[in-house]
This record gives sequence, C-alpha cells and structure tokens, in this order.
Amino acid sequence: MSSAAIDLSSVEAVSRSLGAHNYLADQGLATSVFLALTLKRPLLLEGEAGVGKTELAKVLASLTGGELIRLQCYEGIDATQAVYDWDYSRQLLHLRAAEASGEAAQSGTAELEGQLYDERFLLKRALLRAIDHGHTTPPVLLIDEIDRADDEFEAYLLEVLSDFQVTVPEIGTFRTDNPPIVILTSNRTRDVHDALKRRCLYHWVEHPSFDREVEIVRMRVPEASEVLARQVAGAVEALRAINLYKPPGVAETIDWAAALGRLGITPGFWRRIGIHAHDGSHACISGSCFWFFNAQARGFKTLQKWNEYGIAVFKRRRW
Repeated sequence: MSSAAIDLSSVEAVSRSLGAHNYLADQGLATSVFLALTLKRPLLLEGEAGVGKTELAKVLASLTGGELIRLQCYEGIDATQAVYDWDYSRQLLHLRAAEASGEAAQSGTAELEGQLYDERFLLKRALLRAIDHGHTTPPVLLIDEIDRADDEFEAYLLEVLSDFQVTVPEIGTFRTDNPPIVILTSNRTRDVHDALKRRCLYHWVEHPSFDREVEIVRMRVPEASEVLARQVAGAVEALRAINLYKPPGVAETIDWAAALGRLGITPGFWRRIGIHAHDGSHACISGSCFWFFNAQARGFKTLQKWNEYGIAVFKRRRW
C-alpha cells in the first residue's frame, strides 16, 4: 500500500482518512498533510509537547503501510548515529579470516581495503535506511525533536531534504526515486534555521479547541462518558490558562481520562464525597490526589483538605 491509498482528492478527504485512524486533524493541519503528500515535500511541525506531532507520523505510516523510521534527535547527534556507521567487529573478523586462510597475503592492500569497506559491512542508520529502503511503498521518516540537535546536524540534513541523497565516501552516493514521507517535529526549545525551514512545509500545531478535545477523548478512550470527557477536557483547558511552564497536552488529557475510567471515577463521584461542581468547575486527578478547581477563575478554589479521600485543594498561588 502506498500513499495513494490515502484519499488525496481533497483536504477533506485527507481529514477523513486521518479520522478513520483515530486522528482528528483541524483544517490547517489536514491542509498541510495534503500538500506535503501531493507535493512530496517534508513537513515541519512545531508546537507544544503533547499536541500530536509525533502521533501524526505514526498514523501516516499506518495509513500508507510504509515502515515508520524514527530518528530521535538529541544534543550531540552526528552522522554515525543518524546516517551510517561501519560494523568494525565484522570487519575485524573478516580481516582475521583472510589472514588465517592466506588470502591476505595473496591480496594486495588496496584489494583488502576494498573488501573491508563493502556495503555488507555498512550499518544503515535511520536517514540512510529511509533513502535506500528498496520498497515500492515509501517509508515514513520521523525526525523527532529536531530542535534538540546541533546546528551542524541541521546543516547535514540539508543534503538529505534537498535531493534525498546520502553520500558515503568509501562507497558512493545513495539516491532514491521514491523518497520517504518526511515529518520533522520541534517543541521550539530553540529556533530551527531558515535554510532547513525553506526545504519544508511548515505548520504550527495548536492545542485543540474544547469541543475537538472532547471528541478526541471520546475517540481514544471509548469507555469515557460524554460528561466525564467534557469535565477532563475542561480541567485541562483551565490548566493551560494558568500559563504553566509545561502546560498539559492532548496526550495527558487522554491518559487522564483513561486513568479516571480505570479507577472507576464517574461524574457522580464528586457529589458522593460532598463536592458539588457548578458551572465552569471541574474535578481532576493527578496520581493519587484529586484536585478541584474553578475554570472560570483560572485557579484553584480555597477549600479544606480532604485527607480521607486524598483530595488536596490549593490556592492558585500555591500551584
């Protein structure tokens, strides 16, 4: 199955294809995916952690049937971790075998070196695997958290993203006529260089609206009721409004709703323990503690501590 298996007739068709795989994309993101697939351009996604950037690459791999090749970036990553390396242990074994059989004495130095730097001893890392994949269905190359990598590695990516080719000096240049689907993600811990951005389509992934987040929770956590999904989404929306250093993402909303479902927490639980939510108020859970706060006030209500239920309610300034 190739990317043609995704209905690329329109942006709405792409949105429906993603939705069929439990990924709800807004109009802007669906448009970016549509253009990236039809124009065969890399797609750079920036946004807060947990908004679904990495998940999109996984869904695209599932949709196309292509292999998901993930390159997790970090400070200090270089070509040996991202592109290729040599299998030195196998090269050494080959050299010793040649010496033991007498082949090394009969062969010249150049011939022996040529044997050592053969493709069979080449360890193909993520970037080279994505280019030299050898399949009719292109893989999905996920370059995750590119903002964590160094400037030098970004410069190395330019050759890959410009011409979809990798040069190995000892062997030659690997090229492809069937380039991978490339998704780059960034949490914007630093700015990505303009030269890299120019080679990509760009989209900023926002936190979903309240109604869309409720829909996502209902889709990903089917055991969650409509009321519970709305309460969890509302609580997370209020947390984001507090202007936290690390606001919760959609991934935390889904995990939260799933945890509440596993613990048997229902909307009626709060009434049974004497907490009555009014309009705009929500109940939430973190670990073994339940926090009750007012979304309209964008902070926590000042109430007593409920030790018997593990409920801690804090003033906003103590958060």
